[in-house]
Amino acid sequence: MNEVATFNATGAEVQNPETMPHSIEAEQQLLGAILTNNDIYDRVAAIIGPQHFYDPVHARIFETAAARIAKNNLASPVTLKAFFEDDEGLKELGGPAYLARLAGAAISAFAVRDYAQMIYDLAIRRDLIRLGQDISAKAARVDVASEPKEQIVEAEQALYQLAEQGQAETGFQSFLKAVTDAVNVANAAYQRDGGLAGLATGLVDLDHKLGGLHKSDLLILAGRPSMGKTSLATNVAFNIARAYRRGVRPDGSEGAIDGGVVGFFSLEMSAEQLAGRILAEASEISSHKIRQGDLDESEFRRFVDAAKALESCPLYIDDTAAIPIAQLAARARRLKRTHGLDLLIVDYLQLVRGTSDNRVQEIGEISMGLKAIAKELEIPVVALSQLSRQVESRDDKRPQLSDLRESGSIEQDADVVMFVFREEYYVEREKPSDERLEEMADWQDRMSRLHGKAEVIIGKQRHGPIGTVELSFESEFTRFGNLVKPWQQGSEF
Repeated sequence: MNEVATFNATGAEVQNPETMPHSIEAEQQLLGAILTNNDIYDRVAAIIGPQHFYDPVHARIFETAAARIAKNNLASPVTLKAFFEDDEGLKELGGPAYLARLAGAAISAFAVRDYAQMIYDLAIRRDLIRLGQDISAKAARVDVASEPKEQIVEAEQALYQLAEQGQAETGFQSFLKAVTDAVNVANAAYQRDGGLAGLATGLVDLDHKLGGLHKSDLLILAGRPSMGKTSLATNVAFNIARAYRRGVRPDGSEGAIDGGVVGFFSLEMSAEQLAGRILAEASEISSHKIRQGDLDESEFRRFVDAAKALESCPLYIDDTAAIPIAQLAARARRLKRTHGLDLLIVDYLQLVRGTSDNRVQEIGEISMGLKAIAKELEIPVVALSQLSRQVESRDDKRPQLSDLRESGSIEQDADVVMFVFREEYYVEREKPSDERLEEMADWQDRMSRLHGKAEVIIGKQRHGPIGTVELSFESEFTRFGNLVKPWQQGSEF
């Protein structure tokens, strides 16, 4: 059998096929430099993490040192000794005395970035080798359950993770890292004066209730036809894309510091129809007038100006009908890699295709797939969903969680479930005849109270309260907005 040759850091061929590319010396030099001078950590923290070290003991030393430095505590052989008294791996290397040897052997602090880059590059090479071996092994194993198309999607997913996050698969992570990430999220909200931890939708009361749209969350936006699901989704997409500003984030990485890049899978409407809706909202011209071409000169000028302003908005629309969930995930990954991606909207969930012949199982596969996309790409995913007809048979037409079509899996996988409800729509259809004057007066009174109002009912929120948020709704422009409360009349809101 032919052995596949691998190479070490110097490029020399390694006879033992089990040896992976690595450099223990570079790891020792880097750790020694950090333990000698903690300021060096800041110069390498953006390049490598514990997961990039070949030696697990070195990874633990780096992680513990990083945690102490982050708290403004000294990380030296003496202060780290207490943390490694019972470390079996370190005992094999000579115990806590090994830490002193690392610090003593550090000779070139000026070259630490080169060492860090070398450690990172070798880690990526190891991941690529493992990934290639996995792909090769799966392809060689002819299995009915594992189709070549599925293998391509899996390979693309793994390569995407390697390109984006610098690691092929996450696996277990220490509680220390999880705590640090949680503190960073809280700090981001605190820096905004106790504002939002997530993306702002532009709808103040909704943002207040949700805390913005959070990374890795799957949000379901459900409603009966004509309630305005797509309108609300396009409003949010437009608000976030319009607010987009790129810059350096507090953690030093580059990306969206306000608003975000939005990907919109429109499975029901064409990209042109969706753009028309957004233009109607932006130009404040009736979408019906735009479709008919019934515009006067000032309206047409306003329409063109709105179109020019929207040209630079990072809003990307894919209107492929009946797209399979695996393909949807692949396109989302590609969009994030090429243009960036901060929010994904799917309109709507029941039009995505799964692989199962059983409808309930297929919906479960789709909702799980959307949640997986949110976690993998670290973005909020908003998926629109239809409601069953049983809503119409009740006196109170307000939707409930049980009204979700094939509700079990959707409700289970979602972090947030919201319902759009406009009572005005139903009351309008209850108009009595003109002869029944008393009933007509009551009906007109109800219509005046409900006109231009909508509700977003939060039926489930994994990390926050449930309840109802009132919004304004201008049907002419298919636009939701912030509802001015009675006590805000006359104030700038």
